Amino acid sequence: MARPETLPQEEIDRLLEDVIAALKTVYDPEIPADIYELGLIYRIEISDERHVNLDMTLTAPGCPVAGEMPGWVENAVSTVPGVQGATVNMVFDPPWDQSRMSDEARVALDMW
Repeated sequence: MARPETLPQEEIDRLLEDVIAALKTVYDPEIPADIYELGLIYRIEISDERHVNLDMTLTAPGCPVAGEMPGWVENAVSTVPGVQGATVNMVFDPPWDQSRMSDEARVALDMW
């Protein structure tokens, strides 16, 4: 099996930008901010095969949508043109805290 060619940096940058845009369409139903701005995405890695691996967490391990959220994320990322698939790994170390939120999320949640 032939090894795929290394993706050019410009293509990785484009895919990353589009993946982040897709992540910003996924919301925790209990919080009016998207998962990216909340700081729930810890790692995004794009392979030369155009598969996206993500590490993400939840605001709390007992989150009511814990079983569904990874599927929502995989579905959103998989719709990005050029992405061949996505895998979400749930991680809880380090635990999420409010310092991971962007200013945009802080404004949306009135947490200044």
